[in-house]
Amino acid sequence: MLLLQFSTSHYCRKARLALGYKRISYQVENLTPGLHALKLRPLTGLTTIPVLLPQQTGEPEAIADSTRIFKYLEIYRPEPNLFLASLEQQTEAWLLEDWLDESIGTATRFVYYDFRAGAGKQIDPSLFSQVLIQIVRRQYGITPAAVELAESRLENAIAFLSQRWQTSYYLVGDRLSVADLTAAALLSPLALIPQYRENHPWLFERIAQIHQLCGEPLPPGM
Repeated sequence: MLLLQFSTSHYCRKARLALGYKRISYQVENLTPGLHALKLRPLTGLTTIPVLLPQQTGEPEAIADSTRIFKYLEIYRPEPNLFLASLEQQTEAWLLEDWLDESIGTATRFVYYDFRAGAGKQIDPSLFSQVLIQIVRRQYGITPAAVELAESRLENAIAFLSQRWQTSYYLVGDRLSVADLTAAALLSPLALIPQYRENHPWLFERIAQIHQLCGEPLPPGM
């Protein structure tokens, strides 16, 4: 299998965690933002990543979107299970996965790129990196007001996750689910921001545990 990705994308990290959890061998191809559309449109009709290419007879040519990749991998390799046995619990896991995807993953992106353009500029002060960061900020409309809203959303999300991860260890049910993998991936960029590491050490301990379980290298900053 081949995973088309941006190396720094937390949504691509989400797909890698699922592949690792399923113990599926795969390779990655890192695309260049902007130019990636030339490769992806003919494959999926979209320009979003990640995209998984099964590269096997009888399998789809390409699967776009991390949620669809989750669903495909559960059919392709049912064990170990990523879906919960209870329909009610699995529905809750999907609802959390969607909330994390659509709201919290976006909030993380805003806060992360605002940090990288300011106090975290020294992480990679190269011209290429800083130009790319400015392009991303313009593309997504990352303004001071938007960052403030994103910070508020993250604090609410972390408070909610704290109730689940620090009491029952799993976000839903009694084992790992799509919700746990999604949270571990989409919050991982915050590891480079000192205030989050200092204020929520339990969060990064859990993120590290999930990465280790999936055989995925730890995120930068951890």
